[in-house]
Formats: sequence, C-alpha cells, structure tokens
Amino acid sequence: MPDQLLFTPLKIGNLTAQNRIALNAMECNDAEENGDPSPRTYERYREYFKGGAGLIDLEAITVTQESRGRINELTIEPHNEKALKKFTAEMKKINPDAIFIWQITHSGEVSDPSFSRRVTPKPLKPFGGDLLSEEDVDDILDRFVLAAKIAHECGADGIDYKLCHGYLGSQLLRPYNDRKWKYGGPFENRSRFAFEGYERIAKEINDPNFIIGSKISFWEGFPGGLGTAGPDTAVIDYEEPIKLVKGLEERGANYIFVSTGTPSITMALHMPDKRIPDQVYIHFTFQKVVRDNLKDETAVIGSAYSIFRDGKNNLQPPQEPEKQSLVYWGNKNIKDRVCDMIAIGRQSLADCHLPRKLEAGKPEEVNWCTACDNCVELLIRQAYVGCATYNKESAR
Repeated sequence: MPDQLLFTPLKIGNLTAQNRIALNAMECNDAEENGDPSPRTYERYREYFKGGAGLIDLEAITVTQESRGRINELTIEPHNEKALKKFTAEMKKINPDAIFIWQITHSGEVSDPSFSRRVTPKPLKPFGGDLLSEEDVDDILDRFVLAAKIAHECGADGIDYKLCHGYLGSQLLRPYNDRKWKYGGPFENRSRFAFEGYERIAKEINDPNFIIGSKISFWEGFPGGLGTAGPDTAVIDYEEPIKLVKGLEERGANYIFVSTGTPSITMALHMPDKRIPDQVYIHFTFQKVVRDNLKDETAVIGSAYSIFRDGKNNLQPPQEPEKQSLVYWGNKNIKDRVCDMIAIGRQSLADCHLPRKLEAGKPEEVNWCTACDNCVELLIRQAYVGCATYNKESAR
C-alpha cells in the first residue's frame, strides 16, 4: 500500500512525518512510583517506535503528581528529567524518523481522590473537588511551561498541550465555567490558560524545530461542555471551537488533533461503540470544520479511526468491507481535505505495527482492534493497560 496517501510525507512545522498515521496518546498506567518510565513503559514504546508510525504522542504525562488520574501515571517534573532524557534517547535510536511529541496534562476534576487531590474550576457532578483559585491556576500554568522546557531539554520533538477529554485544559474552556474570575466567564477568560501557555512556551523555548499543538474536544456532548452554545445547553456551536483553534494557530500551533467527547461522561461519542459505531461520522464533520478554518501549513490530525478496522464492522448501511475500512477512510479523508493525518488509539494497543504492516502490503497480518473496550475497563480499575484481546498479560 505504499502508493496510497496514508504513506506520503507530511510536514508539521519544520519537521516531516514519514507517513500520515499517528499513534494517539494512550494512558497505560505503568510508570514507576515517582512517575519515571518503568520497564513496562520501555517495552511498550520500543514496539511503538518499531511499528513505523509517522508520529507518536507520549501518553498524558502529568505536570504534577499532586493531582492525577492514574496511580502509575508518567510525570514530567524536574526529578523526572534524567529518566525521561534516557528514555527519549533510546526511543530515538530505534526510529529516529518518527516525530515524538509529549502530551502534557493536568487531570483537574478527573483526578482520583483516593491517591491525589481532586480540583475543579467549577464543581460538575459527579466529580466536584476543591475549587481552584486564580493563584492555583497560575501555578499550574507555570508547571505546563516548565514541563514544555523539560520535554525540549530531554529531546522530545514537541508537545501536545492537552485541551481535551475532560482534563483541566478542557474544564477551563467549557462554557459551563461561568465563574466570575480570571479564568472563567467570557471566552477571553476561559481561553487564557491555553493562549497564555502557548505564548509563554514560545518565548521560553524559542526553537523553530520544536513543534507545539493540542488535542481538542470539538464538542463534549453534554450541556455546558466544550463546543456548546452556552453553560446550560448541549446545542453544538462551532463559534468557540473555531476561535480556539485559530487562536492556537496564531500563537504558533503547528498541528491540531481533533477529537470529541469526554471519556468519563460521553464515552461512545469519544470512542465510537462497536454495537452502534455511527457516531464516528460526526468526527469527520468536526475534522473538516477545523481543516477549513486553518492555514494549509497547520496539520489537522483526525481521531476515531480504530472503529473501522478492516471494514468488518457494524456501520450502516453495510458496504463492501474495502469501502468502510480504516485504510479506505484514511485515504479518502486525506484526499478530500477532511484531515491531513489519522490517529489510532485502541488500534495502537491491539497492534502498533499497523503502519509497517500496511506499508508492506500485508493488511492480513494486522491484529485488528475488536473495540471490546476492555482496555478502558483496565484503565478505570487503575490496572496496567494493554490489549486484552491480543496481550495475554493484559487479559489477566
């Protein structure tokens, strides 16, 4: 399949991805107690780098251990720098052509209170948490800037400044965050954390070869969520998501990952369900809106492609498998300028060697994700995460 658009290069900032398949940031909860990469982490990422993806997004690496969603979450603080530098150097030796970005994050209201502090811009059922002050968010913003500097020092190619999936970056952006404070109310305040973060990172690092972008939830799918028309409506409104991505681009974004939903609230929207997978098509709509509103040189990366598999799925009305497969829709959406690159999440756990196998013309060798979502169940249970279908250790 090397003649297909999925296997053409893509320029992202001053870097070039060798193909148009990215590995999504998938939390696997296997770091050491202090947040350093563990032997399990090394084992996973060695395979990711052997798999041939054009871009690899390091899973949700927290800027603080004080508030985090996973008990064994990767951490990016000064005490982790030596270990992260060693980790990056080894991965780069395996495949120096893969673009390696790090998704820096803070869990906010989805932090687990059994081992960390749950905090929130405005209490949202069923989460809640300690109400953040302006000084708290100022400190978290400082931590994001420091994390970007550590990533740069460790040899990462860039960062994914996380603004999606119910983590703090998206909590602040929601119309639901209508508190009268520095980081709430009008969009100008709710976007402050994102926009000032970009501005400060650009000033602190000042390296044209270090790329920056964000994964965003275009529409979270519940009243007051990102992409809604107000704090008490679920009606989709494109105005703020467009203002967000344009504002990020103006401040140096080289790429935007387009996602939707919030796993802890709207799971089937975020990760289309195998029984009724048709919500995948709304992802295409949002990807196209973002692509149409950004400059050509800003790469748009689309999510939710794992559900297509090899075309054997429950999408309606049924088509020939070759016309409803991951390969078909990936090539078609790139050709139609819906997006410039596709990302796989669950499929990367099932078989991170998919890019290499497809490029070699061996789709029959791919372990196709069954969308059983047992990987999600493992994450919820604070267990080590892997593919329960193909990885016997994860299934235990």
